[in-house]
Amino acid sequence: MSRIYISIGSNIEAEKHIRLAVAELRQHYGKVMLSSVYESEAVGFKGNNFLNMVAGIDTDEDVQTVSAVLHDIEDRHGRLRNGPRFSPRTVDLDLLLYDDLIINEGKLQIPRDEITKNAFVLWPLAELDSTRRHPLTNQTMAELWENYDKSSQALWPVELLFPR
Repeated sequence: MSRIYISIGSNIEAEKHIRLAVAELRQHYGKVMLSSVYESEAVGFKGNNFLNMVAGIDTDEDVQTVSAVLHDIEDRHGRLRNGPRFSPRTVDLDLLLYDDLIINEGKLQIPRDEITKNAFVLWPLAELDSTRRHPLTNQTMAELWENYDKSSQALWPVELLFPR
């Protein structure tokens, strides 16, 4: 059994798409641990604010299968892949960590560099598993968050409830 962490983000009908993504992850994987939901301004382009969170899941699926499942969920919810990298999204699901694997093959990068670069990934990940060590830096998520320049990105928690 492997522990994976997935970032979930949206800025198009964000509450709806975040809830749908969580529901599909629960349907596929069963138990899903959820961080709080955070709102942030769009990074890299002008657009609606994003809602972001992180999910933790235990799975027997290999990394390629997990990646395919996430892409399938995105596709079913209207995710467009032919636009600019930084653009509005119905739902964005990124595999952040897969146990302690280090992979950099084409579009598959684990651990995702967004962990150390974006508050909207690091804060919810540190909240969900503060003692998890980053496979490349060997720092815990709590240490990474403690040392993160929090003035670099505006981010605030919001209440979003999920049906069981």
